[in-house]
Amino acid sequence: MTEPPLAKTSKTRTTSEPPLRAHPPEVSAAKARRWGAFYFAEQVLRVMKGYGWSIFLYSVGQPAAYLFAMGVGLATLVDTNSATAFGGVSYLAYIAPALLISAAVMTAATEFTFPVMDGFKWRRVYYGPHASPLTPEQIAAGQIIAVTLRFLLQSVIYFVIVAMFGASPSGWGWGSVLVATLAGLSFGLPLMAYAASVKEDKGQFAMVMRFIVMPLFLFSGTFFPLDTLPVLVRWIGWISPIWHGTELGRVLSYGHEEPPVLTIIHIVFLAGLAWFGWVLTKRQFVRRMGQ
Repeated sequence: MTEPPLAKTSKTRTTSEPPLRAHPPEVSAAKARRWGAFYFAEQVLRVMKGYGWSIFLYSVGQPAAYLFAMGVGLATLVDTNSATAFGGVSYLAYIAPALLISAAVMTAATEFTFPVMDGFKWRRVYYGPHASPLTPEQIAAGQIIAVTLRFLLQSVIYFVIVAMFGASPSGWGWGSVLVATLAGLSFGLPLMAYAASVKEDKGQFAMVMRFIVMPLFLFSGTFFPLDTLPVLVRWIGWISPIWHGTELGRVLSYGHEEPPVLTIIHIVFLAGLAWFGWVLTKRQFVRRMGQ
């Protein structure tokens, strides 16, 4: 009995394909040493994908609701009674960059606290990769890369919403996406270093949200100029990544006028704080993993 033509084709195709073989251990180890941070970042992103809609609603839906309520609802009253109080732009254009930056910082407060402690204490997800050739620095870098991509994606989506509202009249408004990412890292990396040092959850992260994140959100020139605050609380804005990022975002979004030196100070402050947090995070990860 002769075989059907389809069976012959299937048999020939199967035998012509080379067999799958795993890399030798030394090759896999070499790749892990070189690309380990990206391997771990992929793992973190796959975990995020499992609750992607929750991430979208929290990261984009909440600030978009703020934008509509404050920038469209309240703005009708503010623009009518204080037409020149916000540098000659509408109240919607004034608060849009602040909400973009604040969303990234609040995301940083979420992603660089409990997930970090989860990696060390609850599910100990850092120790499995650490048993491979991945170093503590690569694991930390992988976590940061994944969260940075989340900053970028949510900021892009939110900026598109802002642009649809007509709240970013400048052609450089897209640069506020990068500013938001930098602001998120400048706040999140020092917080990540702190989270890596916490061994018992006694409400420390709730205290951070209540007594650090929320005051920074409210007193960083988010809804009104910082110089309208009393001097006794104005210092909160001066040390806040939200204020520095917001001022940069306003420069890019609608050409907010400020001295060039102050713009440089904003950039140096955010970049320096992010670098300082990265140094502390690496040190804490190495110490915690016993190397």
